[in-house]
Amino acid sequence: MSQARFQTLDDQTRKLMMSMLDRMRHATLAVPDTRSGHPHQARILCQTAGDGTLTALLAGIATHSQALARDPRAGLLVEQSEEKGDPMTWPRLSLQVTARLLPANADIRDRWLQRHRRSRLFIDLPDFRFWSLTPQRGLLNAGFGAAFRLTDQDLRGDDAKTPP
Repeated sequence: MSQARFQTLDDQTRKLMMSMLDRMRHATLAVPDTRSGHPHQARILCQTAGDGTLTALLAGIATHSQALARDPRAGLLVEQSEEKGDPMTWPRLSLQVTARLLPANADIRDRWLQRHRRSRLFIDLPDFRFWSLTPQRGLLNAGFGAAFRLTDQDLRGDDAKTPP
């Protein structure tokens, strides 16, 4: 079996990665199931927080919330879909994150609603809470033959935009 070859992250690829995070409205969260220990995946609403972290709004009853309460380590898959072409060549970002429950905060709530307006239906229900997801490391597959290992520094990105 051949050794995987990763490329060095350049400015163009860094911009792609940061653009994927800036435009992200949802992602797939992976945690160990609290009962079986097997991987559990869930599509979640997610957005950048403007400080190199990500914010997610999760229901406490959900398997993934209960798993994060026990062990804050998780995986997050961010995908960029295209209208045409082979989905296996579309950019995707696989992150290892550490989750932390956030205290109630009106600024986070307002920022969230700017991007996720339909969340008004459930955001104030007592079971829903905001979580911070801090990227620790990751892998960016930017297309065929374009794989990059990412450090926490790469993922913080000095030129990260703060989307509405």
